[in-house]
Amino acid sequence: MARVKRGAKRRARRAKYLKQAKGYWGAKSSNYRIAKEAVEKSLLYAYRDRRNKKRDFRRLWIIRVKAASEENGLSYSRFINGLKKLHIDLDRKVLADLAVHFPSAFAALVQKVKAASA
Repeated sequence: MARVKRGAKRRARRAKYLKQAKGYWGAKSSNYRIAKEAVEKSLLYAYRDRRNKKRDFRRLWIIRVKAASEENGLSYSRFINGLKKLHIDLDRKVLADLAVHFPSAFAALVQKVKAASA
């Protein structure tokens, strides 16, 4: 069987990892073995945190909507339940944006929900 030395292929693969590790501290940016571990770990963190970011933003939106609805005299759960009963399909992102940038429009929504529940 023929001997395989992998000259160019190996160099290209190692260069790819070292390029991704550019800017890392110490041996993580220059030593291939350590750089490979650091890059693979950072890719795992990036994958995980792309999912966690969605959770974090949803939590933030819920906190903002809760604060604004309680400011207008209605609990968060009653507000969301009232919106569902009225068939007002606004997601939490839009509700949070209304609460922060257009408080009068948000207050009108709360009044609608209050009137429907009374």
